Amino acid sequence: MTELLVETVDLTKRYGDSLALDRVSLSVRRGEVYGFLGPNGAGKTTTLRILLGLVRPTEGVVRVLGGEPGDPRVLARIGMVVDSAAFYPYLSGRDNLRALARYCRVPDSRADEVLEIVGLTGRAKARFATYSLGMKQRLGLAGALLKDPELLILDEPANGLDPAGLADLRVLLRRLGRDRRSVLLASHQLGEVQQICHRVGMIDGGRLVREGTVDELRGGATLAVAAEPLDRAKELVERLLGAGRVVRHQDELRVRAEPDDAVRVNRALVLAGIAVRTLGWVERSLEETFLEVTGAGPTPAPVGGA
Repeated sequence: MTELLVETVDLTKRYGDSLALDRVSLSVRRGEVYGFLGPNGAGKTTTLRILLGLVRPTEGVVRVLGGEPGDPRVLARIGMVVDSAAFYPYLSGRDNLRALARYCRVPDSRADEVLEIVGLTGRAKARFATYSLGMKQRLGLAGALLKDPELLILDEPANGLDPAGLADLRVLLRRLGRDRRSVLLASHQLGEVQQICHRVGMIDGGRLVREGTVDELRGGATLAVAAEPLDRAKELVERLLGAGRVVRHQDELRVRAEPDDAVRVNRALVLAGIAVRTLGWVERSLEETFLEVTGAGPTPAPVGGA
């Protein structure tokens, strides 16, 4: 059986009358990058804080690295960046990491090792106050790697990174999330999660609405139909295949269909006098899956780079 580094069962958190988490059950396996996906305010950060022992759950079971959240023996094996990284503004990146290394009881030389890993060696001597937002994010990640952790917990690590930085982050996280180490990546950027993660948990309104591999959640190819008028086309395809299999995506329809359905849909539209501009198979994105399973829930950030 695959070892679980994180497991929650019916995790619930209430703040007075407000329900922040509603019976969330998720699992993070050893050697994977797990994407914790949802819009702002969905419950991602609350979940991470509970895993780190910063917030107590109201109900449910939580196990992290086989122990209790917040246990010093567990925290010693976790690297984390929750919210924005905080460092001394008047110290250099290297000196900030050396100070943190002493607190973590690791050699000062580890600072230079992690600076190289995150691509900040060239700015190691510059004061933290002079760093761009993206550089600050990288330094935070470097700090999280100082202990060579088994579990890396990151909350929105892609914020502030330019396209080149995003590409570097993808490569780095894929490399880190394998063998004995796992990465738990909380994000609202669906495109980045789709490209980086092995498995994904989708949370919306405090509830885990779907969990599985990226391929499982995308569900393979879908039929894209561009037709005029689109509203009439949608009504007809829904009658033909079922309402639950058709969603409107920008200026076209995305249909969960079998190979033979494409011919049926095209024939039905033409016979109904609806102009079919294009009809073909496309790979389904995580954005489409998320919008489908959350219905009228908050709209996540658009897919970028997919």
